[in-house]
Amino acid sequence: MTEVWILCAAYVIDRVVGDPRSLPHPVVMIGWWITRLERVIRAAVKRESQLKLAGVLLPLLIVTGSYAVVWLLLWGAAFIHPLLSWVLSAWLISTTIATKGLADAGLEIARHLLAGDMAAARRSLSMVVGRDTDQLDEPEICRGAVETVAENIVDAIVSPLIYAAIGGAPLAMAYRAANTLDSMVGYKNEMYKNLGWASARFDDAMNYIPARLTALLLVIASGLQRLDWRQCWAMIRRDAHLHPSPNSGLPEAGVAGALGVQLGGLNYYQGVPSNRARLGDAHRPLAAADIMATIRLMYLTSLLCLLVCLAIAAAIAFI
Repeated sequence: MTEVWILCAAYVIDRVVGDPRSLPHPVVMIGWWITRLERVIRAAVKRESQLKLAGVLLPLLIVTGSYAVVWLLLWGAAFIHPLLSWVLSAWLISTTIATKGLADAGLEIARHLLAGDMAAARRSLSMVVGRDTDQLDEPEICRGAVETVAENIVDAIVSPLIYAAIGGAPLAMAYRAANTLDSMVGYKNEMYKNLGWASARFDDAMNYIPARLTALLLVIASGLQRLDWRQCWAMIRRDAHLHPSPNSGLPEAGVAGALGVQLGGLNYYQGVPSNRARLGDAHRPLAAADIMATIRLMYLTSLLCLLVCLAIAAAIAFI
């Protein structure tokens, strides 16, 4: 049952401490290796057509390497003392989760909006989204914040918790490596459409089941918080498939339905317009209160997910 307590400790560490900037973060190290490996591949492969095959090396080496490094660290720590291995495992798992980080980012934007400081709200939003924010009005700022929190319920909370429950810190870090790869090279632009395709597909595959669990947990959380759980489920079924991602549309459509708002629409990226499918029905304009409501939904969904993962970890421990 040690795994159960490690998982609980990791969740509490993330909720209370988050990711202190004073401590080295494994994702930064993973990003460093991704950048170096990309340079090596591009230097070795001269033809763009061959990059598609070479792109398989990124998830193969980065994901398996992350798993191996964490496994070896824990193995070495256990030789010193089992308690050291348990503490290290809990901390490493906590770095793959971002419940506090998501909430802090959303709350900062909401506080600026409630204070009437639109410029500060736009700056805060620009730190967590890739779209242009300098011309956004309040509803559009709120949309960006709600979409960010909703989308990341899967890859910043549910997925790492599930993989931690199944395979401990090594598998949770392997998942975080796959997700970091997708965020760095998984673009469909000219630069990465060949090199990053395998990383993007691998991340989609790893998030596939967690995203669908997230959808169910969001419906339950909506009901527990007396939001519109029926619309949450209805919008997931009606609109989730419209999202370009096979996974991100599920939590975004669910949150839109639960809150009675519409997400998606026109975004600009470095001045270039990009029209995303609309999820949910626009019963009213988005407001700062919707950011707060989304964070509360995220918190409860994360807690429900933890309970599911504790059951998984306990079941595996008894096998």
